[in-house]
Amino acid sequence: MSTHKCIDQVCCAVLALTLLLTILFMNAERFGVEKVSSIMEYENKLFDTSRVHTIDIIMEDWETFAADCKSEEYYACSLMIDNEACKNAAIRGKGNTSLTQVEAYGNNRYSFKIEFDHYDSTKSYYGLDKLCLNNIIQDNTYMKDYLAYQMMGEMGAASPLCSYVYITVNGRDWGLYLAVEGVEESFLQRNYGSNYGELYKPDAMKILREKVDGEKPDDRMPPAAGDGTNFKDKPGGKFPGGGMGDSRDDVLLKYTDDDMESYSNIFDNAKTEVTASDKRRLINALKNLSSGRELEKTVDMEAVTRYFVVHNFLLNFDSYTGSMIHNYYLYEEDGQMEMIPWDYNLSFGGFQSMDSAKNLVNYPIDSPVSGGSVKDRPMIAWIFSNEEYTEMYHQYFREFVSKYFDSGYLEEMIDSVRELIGPYVEKDPTKFCTYDEFETGVSTLRKFCLLRGESIRGQLEGTIGSTKDTQEEGTLIAPGDLKISDMGSMEQGIKYSPGRKDENLLLVL
Repeated sequence: MSTHKCIDQVCCAVLALTLLLTILFMNAERFGVEKVSSIMEYENKLFDTSRVHTIDIIMEDWETFAADCKSEEYYACSLMIDNEACKNAAIRGKGNTSLTQVEAYGNNRYSFKIEFDHYDSTKSYYGLDKLCLNNIIQDNTYMKDYLAYQMMGEMGAASPLCSYVYITVNGRDWGLYLAVEGVEESFLQRNYGSNYGELYKPDAMKILREKVDGEKPDDRMPPAAGDGTNFKDKPGGKFPGGGMGDSRDDVLLKYTDDDMESYSNIFDNAKTEVTASDKRRLINALKNLSSGRELEKTVDMEAVTRYFVVHNFLLNFDSYTGSMIHNYYLYEEDGQMEMIPWDYNLSFGGFQSMDSAKNLVNYPIDSPVSGGSVKDRPMIAWIFSNEEYTEMYHQYFREFVSKYFDSGYLEEMIDSVRELIGPYVEKDPTKFCTYDEFETGVSTLRKFCLLRGESIRGQLEGTIGSTKDTQEEGTLIAPGDLKISDMGSMEQGIKYSPGRKDENLLLVL
C-alpha cells in the first residue's frame, strides 16, 4: 500500500509540474519570456551579405513578359540562384508608380516578385516562399533600401532580410538588384515562430489609382493626411477606398468606429487570412491606441520605438510619417501591434529632395511627420504622449548614435558596401544612373549621414531644438555644398531615353 501511495504521489507531482509548464509556455510573454523566432535555412544562403549573389532568370518568352510587366501577371520561369537550379517558379512585375517610371526610362528594368510556391505550395527556396528583386530606381547610391533594412534589423525591429544580386536573363547581363525577403509567411515564421499573428499592408493609394482611372494626374492625389479635409468635400465627391469613403483615417491607424467597413484599406490589404474575430480584435487595438488606453498591451513599445528611431533618422516621407501614408506593414498578435519597414528607396530625404539640405539634415526627431501632424499618427503620437515614453525614445536614439556614429561603424558599412558592389554597378547595363553619379551619390550619402548624426546628437543634448517650433537657425548644422538630389530623388522619374519618340514625356506622380 505504501508503494502505491508513493506512486500516486509521484504521478500527481508529475501531472502538476506538466500542467505548470504548459501554463508557463502558453503565457510565456506575460512572464517576460521573449517570442522565439525560427532559424530559416535561406538566411545563410541568398541573404549572406558578404558577397554579391547571382540569379539567372530563364524564360523562353522573356520579351513577352517584359512587355507585359505593368499588368503584374505571373509568368512561369526557372531560376539559377548561385548556380543552383530552382524550377517551376513564378515571376511578375512589381511596384506601383515605379512601373510607370520604368516605362518612361524605356529600358524594361522593372522590379520583380518571385513566388517559389505559386504553382506548387510545397515548394520553396530553402524555406523562402516569396522574394522581391528591387530595381533600385531613384537611388544613385544603390544603398538606401539596403542600409535601411540592415539598421532596422540591427536595432531590433523585425525587418526583411536583403542582399545584392547580379541578375542575368537567359545568360545575358541584366543588372545589379537588391534581393529582399518577401514579408509573407516565411518572414512571419522567421520572426514570430510558427504560431504567428496577423499581417496587414495598409494602403489607400493603390485603390485610389484603380478607382480614379482616367482623371488628370493632379486629380488623382488625395488630400494631405491630417490637413482637416475630407475628400468628399473636394470636387468629384468621395475619396475612394478610404474607409467609409470620407478619409484615410484607417491607414493613419486611427480609430473611427466599430464598423469593419471603416477600415477597408487595412482589411482589404490583409496578408494573412483574417476572420471577423481578427478584425474586431484589431479595431479594439486601434481604439485603445487612439485613446491612449492600455498602451503596454496594445503596442509592442520596444519594437515600435526602435522602428521609429531608425525610420526618423532615415527621413523616409514616402511612408506612415509622410503625406502618402503607406509603405509599412502592420503586425498584430493577441491585440498587440508593431510596425514592419518597407520600401526605403526614397529615404535620406529623397521624397522631399526639393527641400533645403539644411532642413533635412536637421529634421527634428520630435516632430518627425511631414504633410500632417504627429497627433494624427497615433502609432507614433503615443511616444510623445508622456515624458517616460519620450525618454525611452531618446534613450534608444542615443544607443543608435553611439552604435553608428561614435564608433565609425556606419562609415565603415558604407565604404565596405561601396567596395563590394562598385564593380557590378560599373558593368550594370540597365542602371538608372552613370557610374560617376553612383560614386557622387555614395559620397553624398556618407556626408549626409555624418551631418544628420551630428544634428541628432545636438538635439538629444539640447543644443539644437528637437521640435519644429524650438529649432533656431543659428544652432543648426550647416550642410555646406550638400545636394540631396545627388543621392537620387523622385525627380528621376522624369527622364528621356535615347531613341524614344515621345521627347516631351512628362511623368507626374
